[in-house]
Amino acid sequence: MFIVIKADDRQKTEFLSKGVSENVRISFYAKEEPIPADADAYFDLLFEEEGPAFANISSKPIFVNAVITEDLPANCFRINAWTGFLQREITELGRKRDSSFTAIAENIFHELQWKYQWVPDTPGMIAARVIAMIINEAYFGLGDEISTKAEIDIAMKLGTNYPYGPFEWSEKIGLAKIYALLKQLLVHDSRYAIAPALEKELNIK
Repeated sequence: MFIVIKADDRQKTEFLSKGVSENVRISFYAKEEPIPADADAYFDLLFEEEGPAFANISSKPIFVNAVITEDLPANCFRINAWTGFLQREITELGRKRDSSFTAIAENIFHELQWKYQWVPDTPGMIAARVIAMIINEAYFGLGDEISTKAEIDIAMKLGTNYPYGPFEWSEKIGLAKIYALLKQLLVHDSRYAIAPALEKELNIK
């Protein structure tokens, strides 16, 4: 099996850290190169930063780092390649209704020998929504002067055994990405109202 991947250096490291079956050949794609047409699947991990890399590919599955984007083409499956998420033991895959590519997508992950979980094909899926909400709530607490960033991070790590506190997560992921996801979710659900302290840190008026 042959897979083509567009990724930055951090994403390459996280992708390879998951391990790749010896039956899978991978190639990292650079923008100036021609796109290999003979790949069995494509991973577009810079989709939200640079736009679609494989827009002309319609007959093969494309796994797209599209945590914030609303709608994707039929052959594109939403995954999360934000910092720290790609290397998780289980990869979330956005399930599309009546997609003819679903069985092919599953086979790709079987060949990679990666664990996966089908989740709703919506912005944030599950894990990113949860982390974004935790970060947002932490900013509400910060704005109410409940405690400092450092103390809130320590309390979350000790109290929930999370690897990072909410402010550490926001630094790793990028607070602008968290804000963009919350703003997208807020369109459909008022529970995602954004903390004023978060907006203030991003100088959003």
